[in-house]
Amino acid sequence: MTEEKLKVDLSVPFPSEEEAQIAHGTLSVDAEPKRGGVKKQLTVNGNMLNVHFESLEARMMRVGVNSFFDHLNLVIQTMEQFGPPRKKPKS
Repeated sequence: MTEEKLKVDLSVPFPSEEEAQIAHGTLSVDAEPKRGGVKKQLTVNGNMLNVHFESLEARMMRVGVNSFFDHLNLVIQTMEQFGPPRKKPKS
């Protein structure tokens, strides 16, 4: 008998595509630990950061999603503290 995977999809809006890309780059640096049993995939579509989680265990899914939200909160607070990305001057 094959176990059914639990799946969670999140879409997080950002003020701009550039800020969504910054969050993506920051949050996708660390891979989920193998022993954790949670797979996470991040993509950006316009100003939306999309996150897909898969796990075989509800408890591990909860831990993985909670951990993601903790990191996301830190990224958003940091971006708010430093303000929006500066536009690079055209050469």
